Amino acid sequence: MSFKRDRQFYRFSSYGFLKNLRFFEPFIILYFLEIGFSFLEIGILFTIREISTIFLEVPTGLIADTRGRKVSMLFSMAAYIASFIVFFYFQEYIAASAAMILYACGEAFRTGTHKAMILEYLRLTGQTVWKPDYYGATRAASNLGSALNALIAAALVFISGSFRYVFIAAVVPYVLNMINLASYPSELDGTDVKNRPGRAGIRETYREFTSIFRRSEARMGILNSAVFDGFFKVLKEYLQPVLKSLAISLPILTAMQIDKRVAVVTGCVYFLLFLAASTASRNAGRYCRRVKGVRKAVNSTWMAGFSLVIIAGVFYELSVFTVTIASYFVLFSIQNLRRPICVTYISEKVPDRVMASGLSAESLLKMLVMAVLAPCAGYLADRAGIGTAVISAGVLMAVLYIPMRLRTANPS
Repeated sequence: MSFKRDRQFYRFSSYGFLKNLRFFEPFIILYFLEIGFSFLEIGILFTIREISTIFLEVPTGLIADTRGRKVSMLFSMAAYIASFIVFFYFQEYIAASAAMILYACGEAFRTGTHKAMILEYLRLTGQTVWKPDYYGATRAASNLGSALNALIAAALVFISGSFRYVFIAAVVPYVLNMINLASYPSELDGTDVKNRPGRAGIRETYREFTSIFRRSEARMGILNSAVFDGFFKVLKEYLQPVLKSLAISLPILTAMQIDKRVAVVTGCVYFLLFLAASTASRNAGRYCRRVKGVRKAVNSTWMAGFSLVIIAGVFYELSVFTVTIASYFVLFSIQNLRRPICVTYISEKVPDRVMASGLSAESLLKMLVMAVLAPCAGYLADRAGIGTAVISAGVLMAVLYIPMRLRTANPS
Protein backbone atom coordinates (compact mmCIF):
# COMPACT_ATOMS: atom_id res chain seq x y z
CA MET A 1 0.00 0.00 0.00
CA SER A 2 0.97 3.63 -0.47
CA PHE A 3 -0.53 7.12 -0.64
CA LYS A 4 -2.85 8.31 -3.44
CA ARG A 5 -1.22 9.91 -6.45
CA ASP A 6 -4.27 11.99 -7.35
CA ARG A 7 -4.59 15.38 -9.07
CA GLN A 8 -3.70 17.30 -5.91
CA PHE A 9 -0.52 15.25 -5.44
CA TYR A 10 0.60 16.36 -8.90
CA ARG A 11 -0.31 19.97 -8.11
CA PHE A 12 1.86 19.79 -4.99
CA SER A 13 4.67 18.20 -6.99
CA SER A 14 4.34 20.80 -9.76
CA TYR A 15 4.63 23.57 -7.18
CA GLY A 16 7.95 22.21 -5.92
CA PHE A 17 9.22 21.52 -9.42
CA LEU A 18 8.46 25.07 -10.63
CA LYS A 19 9.64 26.73 -7.39
CA ASN A 20 13.06 25.17 -7.78
CA LEU A 21 13.55 26.55 -11.28
CA ARG A 22 15.62 29.36 -9.79
CA PHE A 23 18.12 29.59 -12.59
CA PHE A 24 20.36 31.97 -10.65
CA GLU A 25 20.86 29.61 -7.70
CA PRO A 26 23.86 27.58 -9.00
CA PHE A 27 25.66 30.84 -9.86
CA ILE A 28 24.57 33.47 -7.34
CA ILE A 29 27.88 33.54 -5.43
CA LEU A 30 29.83 33.65 -8.70
CA TYR A 31 27.55 36.45 -9.95
CA PHE A 32 28.19 38.53 -6.84
CA LEU A 33 31.94 37.91 -7.10
CA GLU A 34 31.83 38.85 -10.80
CA ILE A 35 30.30 42.28 -10.08
CA GLY A 36 32.90 42.99 -7.39
CA PHE A 37 31.44 41.93 -4.04
CA SER A 38 33.71 40.30 -1.42
CA PHE A 39 32.73 37.18 0.52
CA LEU A 40 32.01 39.38 3.55
CA GLU A 41 29.72 41.66 1.49
CA ILE A 42 27.98 38.59 0.08
CA GLY A 43 27.54 37.25 3.61
CA ILE A 44 26.00 40.57 4.66
CA LEU A 45 23.58 40.39 1.72
CA PHE A 46 22.42 36.97 2.89
CA THR A 47 22.12 38.35 6.42
CA ILE A 48 19.92 41.20 5.13
CA ARG A 49 17.71 38.57 3.51
CA GLU A 50 17.55 36.41 6.62
CA ILE A 51 16.92 39.28 9.06
CA SER A 52 14.17 40.62 6.81
CA THR A 53 12.64 37.16 6.72
CA ILE A 54 12.91 36.89 10.50
CA PHE A 55 10.83 40.03 11.01
CA LEU A 56 8.18 38.69 8.64
CA GLU A 57 8.29 34.96 9.35
CA VAL A 58 5.93 34.42 12.29
CA PRO A 59 3.47 37.23 11.37
CA THR A 60 3.12 35.78 7.88
CA GLY A 61 2.64 32.29 9.33
CA LEU A 62 -0.12 33.63 11.56
CA ILE A 63 -1.68 35.45 8.59
CA ALA A 64 -1.62 32.21 6.60
CA ASP A 65 -3.28 30.32 9.46
CA THR A 66 -5.97 32.99 10.04
CA ARG A 67 -6.56 34.54 6.61
CA GLY A 68 -5.80 31.78 4.15
CA ARG A 69 -2.76 29.92 2.98
CA LYS A 70 -3.47 30.12 -0.75
CA VAL A 71 -3.47 33.93 -0.77
CA SER A 72 -0.25 33.86 1.22
CA MET A 73 1.39 31.60 -1.38
CA LEU A 74 0.27 33.80 -4.29
CA PHE A 75 1.71 36.87 -2.60
CA SER A 76 4.96 34.94 -2.07
CA MET A 77 5.33 34.21 -5.80
CA ALA A 78 4.68 37.89 -6.65
CA ALA A 79 7.40 39.05 -4.22
CA TYR A 80 9.91 36.59 -5.70
CA ILE A 81 9.18 37.86 -9.22
CA ALA A 82 9.75 41.47 -8.13
CA SER A 83 13.08 40.42 -6.59
CA PHE A 84 14.26 38.71 -9.80
CA ILE A 85 13.44 41.80 -11.84
CA VAL A 86 15.45 44.09 -9.52
CA PHE A 87 18.45 41.72 -9.65
CA PHE A 88 18.31 41.73 -13.47
CA TYR A 89 18.07 45.49 -14.03
CA PHE A 90 20.35 46.79 -11.26
CA GLN A 91 23.83 45.69 -10.17
CA GLU A 92 24.61 48.16 -7.36
CA TYR A 93 24.98 46.89 -3.78
CA ILE A 94 22.00 48.93 -2.56
CA ALA A 95 19.83 47.40 -5.31
CA ALA A 96 21.01 43.91 -4.39
CA SER A 97 20.04 44.65 -0.78
CA ALA A 98 16.56 45.77 -1.88
CA ALA A 99 16.18 42.64 -4.03
CA MET A 100 17.14 40.52 -1.01
CA ILE A 101 14.38 42.19 1.04
CA LEU A 102 11.83 41.43 -1.69
CA TYR A 103 13.12 37.86 -1.79
CA ALA A 104 12.68 37.71 1.99
CA CYS A 105 9.01 38.67 1.57
CA GLY A 106 8.61 35.72 -0.78
CA GLU A 107 10.37 33.39 1.66
CA ALA A 108 8.36 34.55 4.66
CA PHE A 109 4.98 34.03 3.02
CA ARG A 110 6.03 30.65 1.60
CA THR A 111 8.05 28.84 4.28
CA GLY A 112 5.90 26.57 6.38
CA THR A 113 2.72 27.51 4.52
CA HIS A 114 2.92 25.04 1.65
CA LYS A 115 4.05 22.22 3.95
CA ALA A 116 1.04 23.03 6.15
CA MET A 117 -1.23 22.70 3.08
CA ILE A 118 0.24 19.28 2.30
CA LEU A 119 -0.21 18.12 5.89
CA GLU A 120 -3.77 19.50 5.91
CA TYR A 121 -4.54 17.56 2.74
CA LEU A 122 -3.20 14.35 4.26
CA ARG A 123 -5.35 14.94 7.36
CA LEU A 124 -8.48 15.59 5.29
CA THR A 125 -7.93 12.50 3.13
CA GLY A 126 -6.92 10.17 5.98
CA GLN A 127 -3.37 9.65 4.75
CA THR A 128 -1.37 10.96 7.74
CA VAL A 129 0.36 7.59 8.16
CA TRP A 130 2.18 8.32 4.89
CA LYS A 131 3.60 11.71 5.92
CA PRO A 132 7.33 11.04 5.32
CA ASP A 133 6.61 9.11 2.10
CA TYR A 134 4.18 11.73 0.71
CA TYR A 135 6.26 14.76 1.58
CA GLY A 136 9.38 12.93 0.43
CA ALA A 137 7.75 12.25 -2.95
CA THR A 138 6.76 15.90 -3.44
CA ARG A 139 10.26 16.97 -2.40
CA ALA A 140 11.68 14.52 -4.94
CA ALA A 141 9.77 16.45 -7.62
CA SER A 142 11.32 19.66 -6.25
CA ASN A 143 14.78 18.15 -6.62
CA LEU A 144 14.02 17.06 -10.16
CA GLY A 145 13.21 20.72 -10.78
CA SER A 146 16.57 21.65 -9.27
CA ALA A 147 18.33 19.13 -11.52
CA LEU A 148 16.69 20.55 -14.63
CA ASN A 149 17.32 24.03 -13.26
CA ALA A 150 21.08 23.37 -13.25
CA LEU A 151 21.10 22.36 -16.93
CA ILE A 152 18.93 25.29 -18.06
CA ALA A 153 20.96 27.75 -15.98
CA ALA A 154 24.22 26.40 -17.41
CA ALA A 155 22.82 26.75 -20.94
CA LEU A 156 21.72 30.34 -20.26
CA VAL A 157 25.16 31.30 -18.95
CA PHE A 158 26.91 29.42 -21.75
CA ILE A 159 24.85 31.10 -24.50
CA SER A 160 24.74 34.61 -23.02
CA GLY A 161 28.26 34.61 -21.56
CA SER A 162 26.85 36.31 -18.43
CA PHE A 163 25.35 35.27 -15.09
CA ARG A 164 22.85 38.15 -15.25
CA TYR A 165 20.19 36.65 -17.53
CA VAL A 166 19.40 33.77 -15.19
CA PHE A 167 17.41 36.19 -13.00
CA ILE A 168 14.93 37.36 -15.62
CA ALA A 169 14.50 33.82 -16.95
CA ALA A 170 13.34 32.70 -13.48
CA VAL A 171 10.23 34.91 -13.81
CA VAL A 172 8.60 32.45 -16.25
CA PRO A 173 8.29 29.37 -13.95
CA TYR A 174 7.15 31.58 -11.08
CA VAL A 175 4.29 33.00 -13.14
CA LEU A 176 3.31 29.42 -14.03
CA ASN A 177 3.43 28.53 -10.35
CA MET A 178 1.00 31.33 -9.52
CA ILE A 179 -1.46 29.73 -11.95
CA ASN A 180 -0.87 26.32 -10.36
CA LEU A 181 -1.40 27.64 -6.81
CA ALA A 182 -4.59 29.43 -7.81
CA SER A 183 -6.07 26.00 -8.69
CA TYR A 184 -5.62 24.61 -5.14
CA PRO A 185 -8.92 23.77 -3.37
CA SER A 186 -10.06 26.30 -0.75
CA GLU A 187 -10.26 23.68 2.02
CA LEU A 188 -6.45 23.69 2.17
CA ASP A 189 -6.54 27.27 3.50
CA GLY A 190 -6.74 25.91 7.06
CA THR A 191 -8.74 23.72 9.37
CA ASP A 192 -11.36 26.39 10.08
CA VAL A 193 -9.97 29.61 8.67
CA LYS A 194 -13.38 30.87 7.52
CA ASN A 195 -14.96 30.32 10.94
CA ARG A 196 -12.51 32.43 12.91
CA PRO A 197 -13.62 36.05 13.36
CA GLY A 198 -10.98 38.81 13.02
CA ARG A 199 -9.02 39.64 16.17
CA ALA A 200 -10.49 36.83 18.25
CA GLY A 201 -9.28 34.25 15.72
CA ILE A 202 -5.81 35.79 15.64
CA ARG A 203 -5.61 35.84 19.46
CA GLU A 204 -6.72 32.22 19.69
CA THR A 205 -4.25 31.14 17.01
CA TYR A 206 -1.48 33.11 18.72
CA ARG A 207 -2.17 31.37 22.05
CA GLU A 208 -1.91 27.95 20.39
CA PHE A 209 1.25 29.05 18.60
CA THR A 210 3.03 30.15 21.80
CA SER A 211 2.04 26.89 23.48
CA ILE A 212 4.25 25.03 20.97
CA PHE A 213 7.40 26.21 22.77
CA ARG A 214 6.16 24.97 26.14
CA ARG A 215 6.25 21.42 24.79
CA SER A 216 9.79 20.08 25.02
CA GLU A 217 9.45 17.59 22.15
CA ALA A 218 8.06 20.19 19.75
CA ARG A 219 10.69 22.73 20.83
CA MET A 220 13.61 20.32 20.39
CA GLY A 221 12.29 19.05 17.06
CA ILE A 222 12.04 22.61 15.72
CA LEU A 223 15.50 23.55 17.06
CA ASN A 224 17.16 20.42 15.68
CA SER A 225 15.70 20.87 12.21
CA ALA A 226 16.29 24.64 12.07
CA VAL A 227 19.94 24.61 13.18
CA PHE A 228 20.98 21.83 10.80
CA ASP A 229 19.18 23.45 7.86
CA GLY A 230 20.66 26.85 8.69
CA PHE A 231 24.19 25.45 8.51
CA PHE A 232 23.42 23.55 5.32
CA LYS A 233 21.94 26.54 3.50
CA VAL A 234 24.96 28.72 4.24
CA LEU A 235 27.58 26.06 3.52
CA LYS A 236 26.01 24.78 0.30
CA GLU A 237 26.80 28.10 -1.40
CA TYR A 238 30.53 27.42 -1.02
CA LEU A 239 30.21 24.60 -3.52
CA GLN A 240 30.12 27.21 -6.30
CA PRO A 241 33.70 28.55 -5.87
CA VAL A 242 34.86 24.94 -5.45
CA LEU A 243 33.35 24.08 -8.82
CA LYS A 244 34.97 27.16 -10.34
CA SER A 245 38.37 26.05 -9.00
CA LEU A 246 37.78 22.58 -10.46
CA ALA A 247 36.72 23.97 -13.85
CA ILE A 248 39.84 26.12 -14.06
CA SER A 249 42.14 23.24 -13.08
CA LEU A 250 40.69 20.67 -15.50
CA PRO A 251 42.93 19.83 -18.49
CA ILE A 252 39.83 19.70 -20.74
CA LEU A 253 37.55 22.40 -22.22
CA THR A 254 40.59 24.72 -22.30
CA ALA A 255 39.46 26.32 -25.58
CA MET A 256 36.41 27.79 -23.81
CA GLN A 257 36.25 31.05 -21.89
CA ILE A 258 36.45 30.56 -18.11
CA ASP A 259 32.80 31.52 -17.47
CA LYS A 260 31.64 29.00 -20.06
CA ARG A 261 33.82 26.27 -18.57
CA VAL A 262 32.41 27.07 -15.14
CA ALA A 263 28.86 26.93 -16.55
CA VAL A 264 29.40 23.47 -18.07
CA VAL A 265 31.02 21.99 -14.95
CA THR A 266 28.53 23.60 -12.54
CA GLY A 267 25.51 22.60 -14.60
CA CYS A 268 26.60 18.96 -14.89
CA VAL A 269 27.53 18.61 -11.20
CA TYR A 270 24.33 20.25 -9.92
CA PHE A 271 22.22 18.16 -12.30
CA LEU A 272 23.66 14.90 -10.94
CA LEU A 273 23.61 16.22 -7.39
CA PHE A 274 19.89 17.00 -7.44
CA LEU A 275 19.02 13.74 -9.15
CA ALA A 276 20.65 11.97 -6.21
CA ALA A 277 18.86 14.31 -3.78
CA SER A 278 15.54 13.49 -5.46
CA THR A 279 16.13 9.77 -4.89
CA ALA A 280 17.05 10.44 -1.26
CA SER A 281 13.82 12.42 -0.62
CA ARG A 282 11.73 9.66 -2.15
CA ASN A 283 13.24 7.16 0.30
CA ALA A 284 12.72 9.17 3.51
CA GLY A 285 9.89 6.94 4.75
CA ARG A 286 11.85 3.78 3.96
CA TYR A 287 14.89 5.11 5.85
CA CYS A 288 12.74 5.86 8.94
CA ARG A 289 11.45 2.31 8.93
CA ARG A 290 14.94 0.88 8.44
CA VAL A 291 16.46 2.71 11.43
CA LYS A 292 13.28 2.03 13.44
CA GLY A 293 12.06 5.52 14.21
CA VAL A 294 11.94 9.17 13.21
CA ARG A 295 14.10 10.22 16.17
CA LYS A 296 16.95 7.87 15.23
CA ALA A 297 16.71 8.98 11.61
CA VAL A 298 17.02 12.66 12.59
CA ASN A 299 20.01 12.07 14.86
CA SER A 300 21.90 9.81 12.45
CA THR A 301 21.57 12.30 9.57
CA TRP A 302 22.93 15.12 11.75
CA MET A 303 26.05 13.06 12.57
CA ALA A 304 26.54 12.20 8.91
CA GLY A 305 26.08 15.88 8.03
CA PHE A 306 28.81 17.37 10.21
CA SER A 307 31.21 14.57 9.23
CA LEU A 308 30.75 15.35 5.53
CA VAL A 309 31.18 19.10 6.09
CA ILE A 310 34.51 18.56 7.86
CA ILE A 311 35.71 16.17 5.12
CA ALA A 312 34.73 18.71 2.43
CA GLY A 313 36.71 21.47 4.13
CA VAL A 314 39.80 19.36 4.78
CA PHE A 315 40.09 18.18 1.18
CA TYR A 316 39.50 21.69 -0.15
CA GLU A 317 42.51 22.79 1.87
CA LEU A 318 44.45 19.94 0.26
CA SER A 319 43.21 21.09 -3.21
CA VAL A 320 41.62 17.69 -3.79
CA PHE A 321 38.47 19.24 -5.24
CA THR A 322 36.94 15.97 -6.41
CA VAL A 323 36.67 14.69 -2.82
CA THR A 324 35.23 18.02 -1.66
CA ILE A 325 32.59 17.86 -4.41
CA ALA A 326 31.84 14.21 -3.60
CA SER A 327 31.33 15.17 0.06
CA TYR A 328 28.92 17.92 -0.95
CA PHE A 329 27.19 15.43 -3.23
CA VAL A 330 26.44 13.11 -0.31
CA LEU A 331 25.64 16.07 2.00
CA PHE A 332 22.90 17.27 -0.38
CA SER A 333 21.42 13.76 -0.38
CA ILE A 334 21.54 13.57 3.43
CA GLN A 335 19.79 16.92 3.78
CA ASN A 336 17.05 15.93 1.33
CA LEU A 337 16.60 12.59 3.09
CA ARG A 338 16.44 14.38 6.43
CA ARG A 339 14.02 17.19 5.55
CA PRO A 340 10.82 15.08 5.11
CA ILE A 341 11.71 13.21 8.30
CA CYS A 342 12.04 16.45 10.29
CA VAL A 343 8.74 17.77 8.93
CA THR A 344 7.10 14.50 9.96
CA TYR A 345 8.52 14.74 13.49
CA ILE A 346 7.41 18.38 13.90
CA SER A 347 3.94 17.66 12.51
CA GLU A 348 3.47 14.97 15.16
CA LYS A 349 4.24 17.47 17.94
CA VAL A 350 2.43 20.61 16.68
CA PRO A 351 -1.39 21.02 16.48
CA ASP A 352 -2.88 20.98 12.96
CA ARG A 353 -4.49 24.37 13.48
CA VAL A 354 -1.18 26.21 13.83
CA MET A 355 0.92 24.02 11.56
CA ALA A 356 1.91 26.90 9.25
CA SER A 357 2.88 28.99 12.28
CA GLY A 358 4.87 26.13 13.80
CA LEU A 359 6.77 25.50 10.58
CA SER A 360 7.26 29.26 10.20
CA ALA A 361 8.82 29.29 13.67
CA GLU A 362 11.22 26.59 12.50
CA SER A 363 12.06 28.72 9.47
CA LEU A 364 12.56 31.77 11.70
CA LEU A 365 15.13 29.94 13.81
CA LYS A 366 16.80 28.70 10.63
CA MET A 367 17.04 32.30 9.40
CA LEU A 368 18.60 33.37 12.73
CA VAL A 369 21.28 30.71 12.33
CA MET A 370 21.93 31.82 8.74
CA ALA A 371 21.95 35.53 9.67
CA VAL A 372 24.74 34.90 12.19
CA LEU A 373 26.65 32.22 10.28
CA ALA A 374 26.70 33.77 6.77
CA PRO A 375 28.81 36.89 7.54
CA CYS A 376 31.03 34.95 9.99
CA ALA A 377 31.74 32.28 7.36
CA GLY A 378 32.25 34.99 4.72
CA TYR A 379 34.73 36.88 6.91
CA LEU A 380 36.63 33.67 7.67
CA ALA A 381 36.64 32.70 3.97
CA ASP A 382 38.10 36.13 3.06
CA ARG A 383 40.76 35.95 5.78
CA ALA A 384 41.70 32.28 6.04
CA GLY A 385 40.22 30.62 2.96
CA ILE A 386 37.09 28.66 2.06
CA GLY A 387 38.44 25.37 3.43
CA THR A 388 39.05 26.83 6.89
CA ALA A 389 35.58 28.40 6.96
CA VAL A 390 33.92 25.10 6.04
CA ILE A 391 35.97 23.04 8.54
CA SER A 392 35.16 25.51 11.34
CA ALA A 393 31.44 25.29 10.57
CA GLY A 394 31.61 21.48 10.57
CA VAL A 395 33.33 21.39 13.96
CA LEU A 396 30.69 23.76 15.37
CA MET A 397 27.95 21.48 14.02
CA ALA A 398 29.59 18.54 15.79
CA VAL A 399 29.67 20.46 19.08
CA LEU A 400 26.04 21.59 18.71
CA TYR A 401 24.86 18.04 18.07
CA ILE A 402 25.27 17.21 21.79
CA PRO A 403 22.57 19.64 23.06
CA MET A 404 20.48 19.46 19.88
CA ARG A 405 20.05 15.71 19.47
CA LEU A 406 16.60 14.25 20.07
CA ARG A 407 16.65 12.30 23.32
CA THR A 408 15.50 8.69 23.67
CA ALA A 409 12.76 9.84 26.04
CA ASN A 410 11.06 11.57 23.08
CA PRO A 411 8.71 9.09 21.42
CA SER A 412 9.13 8.70 17.70
